[in-house]
Amino acid sequence: MKKIMSFAVVAFFGVTLFSSCLGAVYVDATGPVAATANPVGKKVGTSSSTNVLGIVYTGDGGINKAAKDGGIKKISHVDQEQTSILGLFTTYKTIVYGE
Repeated sequence: MKKIMSFAVVAFFGVTLFSSCLGAVYVDATGPVAATANPVGKKVGTSSSTNVLGIVYTGDGGINKAAKDGGIKKISHVDQEQTSILGLFTTYKTIVYGE
């Protein structure tokens, strides 16, 4: 009985570890980050950052950088796009809309 319980605990933690790291083979999704009461503008600005192997993280994917990129002074809403391959190589893109 002790061996079965030990195996169950190890299996549980193994499945939990792998499902959080390798939950999807490929991800290409966009989702909301924030919204304001400002009307939706015609200007769009972007910024991005990249994560490789969870070791190297480069770039400026901030909202401020994206707003400056689009010449936006009044932000209406912000989205974030994520593209990931096996969780080993991930790109985050911040998209800011406004006037």
